[in-house]
Amino acid sequence: MKKFSIIILTLVSLTTFSQTKMRPIEELINESDSGWPFVIEWIKSAKNKVEILSVDKQKAKDALYKTQVTTRSPMGSIVYETGGILIDNGWIRILGSGNVKLNRSLPEWNLGKGFKEFGQPSSFLLIADDAIGGFFLLNGGGLGKDFGKIYYFAPDSLEFEPLNITYTEFLNFCFNNNLEEFYKGYRWKTWKEDVAKLSCDRVFNFVPYLWTKEGKDIEKASRKDIAIEEQYSLNLDFRKQLGIEK
Repeated sequence: MKKFSIIILTLVSLTTFSQTKMRPIEELINESDSGWPFVIEWIKSAKNKVEILSVDKQKAKDALYKTQVTTRSPMGSIVYETGGILIDNGWIRILGSGNVKLNRSLPEWNLGKGFKEFGQPSSFLLIADDAIGGFFLLNGGGLGKDFGKIYYFAPDSLEFEPLNITYTEFLNFCFNNNLEEFYKGYRWKTWKEDVAKLSCDRVFNFVPYLWTKEGKDIEKASRKDIAIEEQYSLNLDFRKQLGIEK
């Protein structure tokens, strides 16, 4: 029942985010009924390596206000309680309120993408990304009829692939799923060492591109790290050039 309630809170939070009238920070922070203790328990039992990035409380309040989600939800509690969360030495980066290691907050990263100004309706929220230029999005209605579900903007297809999971289930995916299987064919021999050295605001860019036939053998592809903003824009530009419908 509690897990069901948390899922509902995530959906309610996304609905709240789409409203134009912004609630004050006092209405968003709920110390007595926070979702954070549950996230902590999930992390303690996680099968994958999880790193919680330290938080600056003033930045956290600002990020929570701009995101307009309550701390009762897993997303709100992560924004408020963390600078972000890293999975597998930073292979996956779950956005929070920002940190030296992950110098992007969830609302700031989404500004100019899912919405133009804070408080505006959002068709999607970018909630996490990975080291090979893949992006995880929470559907606000712009990606399909499955409102509140997670999509993967895949670098090997340039498609928004539905994962059929909620934000809460996405956390479980990050903490416990077999990521080797999910990323099968896209983890090269030295990926652990390379990713550990990679800034979480940068990603690996591959040539040939991963979405080409020639790019399917990642061991033969050359790679360099580029700014994640640049990679996101490249992915969108390639979709337009290839005539892929959104």
